[in-house]
Amino acid sequence: MSYQLSAWSLADLFPSPDSPELESAFYQLDAQVAAFEQRRSELTPEISTTVFLDLLHDLEEATRLANKMYSYAGLAFAANTQDQRIQALLGRIQQFMAEMENRTLFFTLWWKDLDDVNAARLLEASGDYRYYLEMMRKFKPHTLSEPEEKIINLKNVTGRDSLITLYDSITNRYTFKVEVDGVVKEMTRGELMSLVRRPDPELRARAYQELYRVYGEDGNILGQMYQTLVRDWRNENLTLRRFASPIAARNLGNDVPDEAVETLLQVARKNAPLFQRFFQLKARLLGMERLRRYDIYAPVVKSDKQYEFGQAAEMVLESFSSFHPRFGELARRVFDDNHIDSEVRKGKQSGAFCASVTPEMTPWVKLNYQGRAEDVATMAHELGHAIHAMMASHHTVFTFHASLPMAETASTFGEMMLIDKLLADEDDEAVRRDLLFRQMDDAYATIMRQSFFALFEKQAHEMIQNNASVDDLAAAYLDNLREQFGDSVEVSEEFKWEWVSIPHIYHTPFYVYAYAFGQLLVLSLYRQFKAEGESFKPRYMDILAAGGSKSPEAICAAAGIDIRSEAFWQGGFDVLADLLDVLESL
Repeated sequence: MSYQLSAWSLADLFPSPDSPELESAFYQLDAQVAAFEQRRSELTPEISTTVFLDLLHDLEEATRLANKMYSYAGLAFAANTQDQRIQALLGRIQQFMAEMENRTLFFTLWWKDLDDVNAARLLEASGDYRYYLEMMRKFKPHTLSEPEEKIINLKNVTGRDSLITLYDSITNRYTFKVEVDGVVKEMTRGELMSLVRRPDPELRARAYQELYRVYGEDGNILGQMYQTLVRDWRNENLTLRRFASPIAARNLGNDVPDEAVETLLQVARKNAPLFQRFFQLKARLLGMERLRRYDIYAPVVKSDKQYEFGQAAEMVLESFSSFHPRFGELARRVFDDNHIDSEVRKGKQSGAFCASVTPEMTPWVKLNYQGRAEDVATMAHELGHAIHAMMASHHTVFTFHASLPMAETASTFGEMMLIDKLLADEDDEAVRRDLLFRQMDDAYATIMRQSFFALFEKQAHEMIQNNASVDDLAAAYLDNLREQFGDSVEVSEEFKWEWVSIPHIYHTPFYVYAYAFGQLLVLSLYRQFKAEGESFKPRYMDILAAGGSKSPEAICAAAGIDIRSEAFWQGGFDVLADLLDVLESL
């Protein structure tokens, strides 16, 4: 079967934004929550394990329906950010979910406050709910009273959440005009960014200049939005919840020790010269004295090979199947269930993601496919996420979803399997060389770039607390780029607006280090795979099957990895240093 570019179907969730099924879901969830509220009196220290598990099951059923409703609105919005019906539905659902969360809040507050002896008794009998319950109790020192928690949930709807939706609506309506082959074309951001990997250096420069011209025109407004979101983060997480630092709140959510994250970021900072060496090699091969920031993704050989969508899909599915037939079957499910949106459309959210809604449902994958090698790699990446969720589908709705740092494992591993397949199948030396260089390009984009984003976020949160202006933040971002690139890359002034174009720092503060965590972890795992072959596969599949049922530290420890160790993180960079040696010898 040959797969075609298409929009996804959300019918497995709800038929349409104004369908009777979606409307009745509001009533159904309200009734489930009302029934749960009636059981509040059962929450005593002496509660029996049977009653406790029954309550958890009821809460899980309500959460399952809530996930479907929230995901429907979010996925529909991603498919068309300019649809006013969807915008209105998203606002309605955000408000409704905050109210539902407030009405069930009593359970989590009771559980966090329960004495250790009774908590241990209930944990012992909680089965697959255990890690979810343990994680809740870790937040006890940062939990407020019930009225305070309710106020935060409600103010987020019209505060932080609405500001993020507004940011998305503004930035996803942007169009970009750039001259290509003598013709001025109007493009989406995704189409524009395809030009930065073209052989023509002037076209690359025009693409970046246009990108930051458009973002720069709104730079002050987008920057003010960011300042407000950062202040909101500090007000809630430091002033009210008493976290030690802005990033500590994300670290606890990820259940990763602060020291492990700090070690990761410092090892990344220390390895900046490795990528500077790569950029110097690239400059020599491109016949340039020094790369400009416009050129960091430039191809070293002119290889404009295109991959039809159906061909790309089969290549990705074959690479998964060659690792293990089960991986191929699970990835194919995403296509067969029509849960993939691959077209480029005006108003559609740029970029790519995978959304896992409930354990029993096939995840949804968003792409903006344009036929380049990196689009094929992105397909493998997002389908890797989907495989990860489906491998963990035997867990509860609370424990099937991997935490952010572990969530990049299957996706990045999937990309590496695809690259192996492309290299094995490709006879053209120019294309092979291009693929090897792209691996290093992607490692830069995933590890170094994301680590320096996280370092900028840490600095920006501190600066905003000290009343920094938007221009101050833009200047600090330029300094961040200059430290990252050293003398190897010339950075021009318009890149001071790059930070306002990064949705992650708006949506999910400190998300970005998860990419570096995942990529370095996968480099370690992939090295084990190459050394051990078949005997590695069961251990790797166990990592994926764990989903979010254990802490990242415990999952990694089972694979012989110590995430607090500087040597572990350095090991990932050593793999890249070996790849760079190969590239320099070509």
